[in-house]
Amino acid sequence: MAKKFNIAGLCLPEYHYMVDISDKVEEIMSYIEAGEYFTMNRARKYGKTTTLEALKERLQKEYTVFSISFEGLTSETFASENTFCTRFFSLLYDSIEFDGAENIPDETKEELSRLSTDESGKIDFHMMAGMITKICRESPRPVVLMIDEIDQASNNEIFAAFLGQLRVLYLKRNKRQTFRSVILAGVRDIKNLKVKICSEKDHEKNSPWNIAADFDVEMRLSEHGIAGMLENYEQDYHTGMDIKTLAGLIYDYTSGYPFLVSRICKLLDEKIAGSEPFPARRDAWPKEGFLAAIRILLAEKNTLFESLTGKLQDYLELKEMIFEILFSEKSVPFRPLNPVIGMASMFGFIKNQDGNVAIANRIFETVLYNLYLSLEEIQKNDIYSASAREKKQFIIGGHLNMRLVLERFVEHFNDLYAGSGEKFVEESGRKLFLLYLQPIINGTGNYYIESRTRNMGRTDIIVDYHGEQHIIEAKIWRGQEYNRRGESQLTGYLEDYHIESGYMLSFNFNKKSRLG
Repeated sequence: MAKKFNIAGLCLPEYHYMVDISDKVEEIMSYIEAGEYFTMNRARKYGKTTTLEALKERLQKEYTVFSISFEGLTSETFASENTFCTRFFSLLYDSIEFDGAENIPDETKEELSRLSTDESGKIDFHMMAGMITKICRESPRPVVLMIDEIDQASNNEIFAAFLGQLRVLYLKRNKRQTFRSVILAGVRDIKNLKVKICSEKDHEKNSPWNIAADFDVEMRLSEHGIAGMLENYEQDYHTGMDIKTLAGLIYDYTSGYPFLVSRICKLLDEKIAGSEPFPARRDAWPKEGFLAAIRILLAEKNTLFESLTGKLQDYLELKEMIFEILFSEKSVPFRPLNPVIGMASMFGFIKNQDGNVAIANRIFETVLYNLYLSLEEIQKNDIYSASAREKKQFIIGGHLNMRLVLERFVEHFNDLYAGSGEKFVEESGRKLFLLYLQPIINGTGNYYIESRTRNMGRTDIIVDYHGEQHIIEAKIWRGQEYNRRGESQLTGYLEDYHIESGYMLSFNFNKKSRLG
């Protein structure tokens, strides 16, 4: 059976094209060999389940592995100690039966089976702790517990109490055998879960998972790893693609976010190849096909984008901060102890870039720009209406006339906003230009902001339209010398992109001057 690029859950090397993550697995192994307990917390669709599967295969050479998941557990599971412990025993037993947790004596297996179906209502955490000790004592190999999808339970008191039991066993492991390592996988960092684990008189709240080590393994996919995946595909189909260039493009747009990497490749393989502009498979993989895949990706409604944008509706403070990052020229220091920044990082919106907050990747940035610029209250803006009325004149023979776009934007901006003041333009200049641009390229082109220049007093906007790229540097006028430096920087940037010409859009506050 031919391999596919996979975006739906677990990736398996025998069925799917995937990046080799063996180096990451070996790095995680060092945690286990050191007897660490930790949480593999990363954003949605970040390859956690695939990494756990690969880790399980690696561990089974030396360890007894219980690999379970809390996915699909109902609220009834967490109604009491009894219901939770019974279900936990059931998951352990299933792992022995179907998932390769070997080397467990038959007598222990039978006891697990009995406990998993017990209806006496008397099973509790004390019995669970005793059973864990028995399993680990009788296993000829060290025992590792892996639990996927822990977000299902992260805010539940019974789950917190369960972590507390694992913590107690961990602290007594020099006297009482227990799991060598416990790995929890989910979006939330359970290490920061606070629950009351003291007496009723003590109102202090502590984390039952404060024993956990910091998990510092880099799980994003590298450009080199992406190239290796493309090489495997090329061995099967001989498209003649420029692997190094394409791997670089994919990484530049995704920053190695696993779902986005696989989705772009899947679109190229299954949607772009065979389409009218790219009839043969080899036609799909040059840069033009890649940009076509990006257009499809940005226009689709997938589970990752729905999750991302849904969080903005759930957390107003997150929505406001992301708006400020996108449209303000001000830098936002990356302070993980700030609750909103910590939340945005946990959900995958942002990253730490040279000590400042930046949107995690170009794809997310464009999705978020499109979302905010599509809001009804923003599209009521006069400059959006002006662009929508005139959009046909900017496309000539399938090509975008960017010079004309800028000239007409300047005219409308000066008519509508001249005299609004520096503060208004600093906060709204880029937003108004992108708002003007959106109805012109909508459905055919896309744009993104070059993060390398966002905090350098200027903004480079890269517009892709029908495979052609246009670079516009938007900046506040700070004098002629400053402007000359900007021209020199733009020239260097055009060389990086192998583009002959670019544009500068300066917002000038000299009363004798206007936007130019």
